[in-house]
Amino acid sequence: MAIVVVERKKLSFWERTYLPQIAGGLWITLKNLFRKKVTLEYPEQRPALPARYRGAPTLVKDPDGREKCVSCQLCEFVCPPKAIRVSPGAIAEGSPYSHIEKAPAKFEINMARCIFCGLCQEACPESAIVLQKEFSVNGFDRKSFIRGKADLYEKGGVLPDNVMKWRKASLNAEKSKGGR
Repeated sequence: MAIVVVERKKLSFWERTYLPQIAGGLWITLKNLFRKKVTLEYPEQRPALPARYRGAPTLVKDPDGREKCVSCQLCEFVCPPKAIRVSPGAIAEGSPYSHIEKAPAKFEINMARCIFCGLCQEACPESAIVLQKEFSVNGFDRKSFIRGKADLYEKGGVLPDNVMKWRKASLNAEKSKGGR
């Protein structure tokens, strides 16, 4: 095995003083000193998000304030990191909404595991899960990343749309009043 010795070029007088390198660094500093500032003062100032941004998943209610989730558990089955846990509960027999069969007794999303893929939103037949524009999900321990049903509804709010699981109950109520 041969050893190859590489000869180094001798430094000139100016290169040995490092003055050209210091002057170059100062020049870059002076150029940036007078440029427009691009730093945002977060959280008061927020960056503009693209229209197709996929943020944190939340649960939404219908315009009348009722839960849209029918506890079908499709979001739980389609979630790749298994971040969603749904425990179905029953609706009371005498309720005008007993045709729905189920409502979530417990609904949790572990935001530490969520990869913001949007598959839960696509799988939901009732449009009960929506990805919000929230991008700052933070906490001090792992338990603070688990969002329960109440927290998810609080962050999601109300979403007006045409998908309403309560429609059958409202149609039955109109028929019993003497409608068509």
